[in-house]
Amino acid sequence: MTCIRCQYTTCKKFGYFGKRRIQRWRCTSCSSTFCEAHERLTRATIISNPDAAARAMQCLLEGCSIRSTERLTGLNRNTIMRLLETVGAGCEKLLDAKLRGLNCRYVQCDEIRSFVGKKQRQVRKGDGVEVGDQWIFVALDAETKLVASYCIGKRSIANTMSFIGDLHKRLASQIQWTTDGFHFYTKAVPEVFGLDIDFAQLVKLFGDFGQHDEGRYSPPRITETISKVRIGNPSVRDISTSYVERQTLTMRMQLRRLTRLTNAFSKKLANLKAAVALHFTYYNFCRVRSSLRVTPAMEAGLTDHVSSIADLVNSQVAPGSLAA
Repeated sequence: MTCIRCQYTTCKKFGYFGKRRIQRWRCTSCSSTFCEAHERLTRATIISNPDAAARAMQCLLEGCSIRSTERLTGLNRNTIMRLLETVGAGCEKLLDAKLRGLNCRYVQCDEIRSFVGKKQRQVRKGDGVEVGDQWIFVALDAETKLVASYCIGKRSIANTMSFIGDLHKRLASQIQWTTDGFHFYTKAVPEVFGLDIDFAQLVKLFGDFGQHDEGRYSPPRITETISKVRIGNPSVRDISTSYVERQTLTMRMQLRRLTRLTNAFSKKLANLKAAVALHFTYYNFCRVRSSLRVTPAMEAGLTDHVSSIADLVNSQVAPGSLAA
């Protein structure tokens, strides 16, 4: 056996991995480990067992972890991860293609904190930019409940500009936009939208109840809300972030890697992006809202039918299967 790293020809057997017991090897020169050539999961093999693939995606969308999905479906966890990466990449392309020319009137924005690899306080100088806190910027249409745009990255001015620019190119009309008190919005929104927007910020002040002693993890009480009009003439009664904050709860409940106080966090940024893309595609095109009795995409006029999990999996081979 030849080492794939240093091309040294003397290697020793180093155990097996996976249900197929694929042989692993260790180089006696550079000590690197590798496995012998084997067939990897491709689109063809995904579709060869579509029921199992759809069950795995359904488990991930309902808040199961990778290992619990492995136990429920019988698929290897590495297969599930590759399936998530493949379907997530397709969902990201689908959202980019379908979310165009949106006729939104009232858009709410919020950021959800997550982390990759380790929490921010554990990040060291030599760690990469993908390690530590990662924020998910979400823009939600308050009327159709459609997730119009999202962005994943650090909570910086560059990512804020990228998020607002992405939302701007997807809109077909002027909107009223409400955000929280994040200070970068006050600079980024005028640079992207100019004066063609009604922009307001809603700042919520919380008390100290539940933040100390035995009630440390109890939710604090809102003591005051402050509305600040930044640009234009927004409707006062529609200055709200309630719908997008409820969407935050949905993400926390249905994405295991966003659940608080667990070890089910993302180990790579690419995995987080794939899981979020899958979630938003399912939320927009597959999940029927009880208040609307249709999916958000149907309410927004982007499609005329409810898509299924199987459609998301099959769309990786037939990209047009989710077309309206």
